[in-house]
Amino acid sequence: MLGAVVGDIVGSVYEFNEIKTKEFPLFSEHCCPTDDSIMTFAVMSALVECNKDYRKLAAETIKQMQRWGMRYPKAGYGSMFSDWLRTNDPQPYNSFGNGSAMRVSPVAYVAKSIEEVKELSRIVTSVTHNHPEGIKGAEATAVATYMALHGSKKEEIFTVIDNEYYPMNFTLDEIRADYEFNETCQETVPQALKAFFEATDFEDAIRNAVSIGGDSDTIAAITGAVAGAYYGVPYRIEQQALKYMDGLQKKAYRLFCSSFMFK
Repeated sequence: MLGAVVGDIVGSVYEFNEIKTKEFPLFSEHCCPTDDSIMTFAVMSALVECNKDYRKLAAETIKQMQRWGMRYPKAGYGSMFSDWLRTNDPQPYNSFGNGSAMRVSPVAYVAKSIEEVKELSRIVTSVTHNHPEGIKGAEATAVATYMALHGSKKEEIFTVIDNEYYPMNFTLDEIRADYEFNETCQETVPQALKAFFEATDFEDAIRNAVSIGGDSDTIAAITGAVAGAYYGVPYRIEQQALKYMDGLQKKAYRLFCSSFMFK
């Protein structure tokens, strides 16, 4: 899930600057973690706090998302989600926005099977994004990340996504010129996954994602989640990304790693 944070940080400066090229600086002084990263940390924290008792996961996800959202109120949340963060009685609001997919990747590092990754994805998603398309976008991202993490070949991941979630019968070159800003799962998750499928390594995947324009930080976060699980995040890129994370964010990441990844 570090790949998701890296993608978000890299894409943060290109969200409203559609560069339509793979030739750009990965990092600059203006890069920062946005809502994609903050909510990914929230899901990490929820999973840690549940201590593998996932009966509590929905309630803990709400708690941690509100906690992290209040700690970082200017991370770039959508208006409906901002209202959700501040309410005393948070309810799902039938969203099919890509906020569900951008935050879901930590469940892939916790789940023990495809069935469990789907269930955990549904739980952390449906507290806000209970529209079928919102649930599908998150599940596709989580399943692809899980398969990548557990050694599936790209062709195998592609087949699952193409058959069960989204048609993959397009190329980035075909859509790049006319692709416009869109925040729905159905118009961003397939493109983000295609950026992974066409990549030769982690950095190339992130460059693919940013190069199509649109909601660049979220698309790159989704791409980065899968690419990070498949290729790993190169050390030099990891170290550069860590410079943009504050102490609380680094602590949440390291606690998640020690709880689930290094045992």
